[in-house]
Amino acid sequence: MSHFVYRSLFTLPVIVAGFLMLAAPATPQTSNPKPKIVPKLEPIAETKLLMEGLANANFRGLDRLLQKKPDEAQAWVFARGQALLIAETANLLMLRPPRKEGQAAWFERAMALRSTASQLAQTIGKRDYEGTRAGLVALANSCNRCHQTFRVSVEIAPFAPDATDK
Repeated sequence: MSHFVYRSLFTLPVIVAGFLMLAAPATPQTSNPKPKIVPKLEPIAETKLLMEGLANANFRGLDRLLQKKPDEAQAWVFARGQALLIAETANLLMLRPPRKEGQAAWFERAMALRSTASQLAQTIGKRDYEGTRAGLVALANSCNRCHQTFRVSVEIAPFAPDATDK
């Protein structure tokens, strides 16, 4: 064999090894890695405040917006946001189960609220007015089932005449 062939046979593995070293991921050499942060989820506000300030306030807003079919795109966007805030409120409620008994029912009802409000947001996103009105009724029913389970004397009634209108 010629000198060129021997040289090629010798340099080919060196070149391949070099490419492999370049392609290999560099291992970080940190002597003091940062510890993982694991947040502790803890409730801050009272459940009643969440219900009045988030769930009921956004429900009433949806109820007002959906008295008639929204004409403007921005009204649909706003309504969708209100439904999503109710769904997020359900997540916050799951941080506050009863201490003694009823935890399973609490989680079941909160997950139902989240699911119903999320479905409503999807329907609103499609600008399906009749479906949206039906979804608001389903949302009220979800709220009322929970209130009945936990003996809360608040009834949610969609599209009811406002007492201030009289």
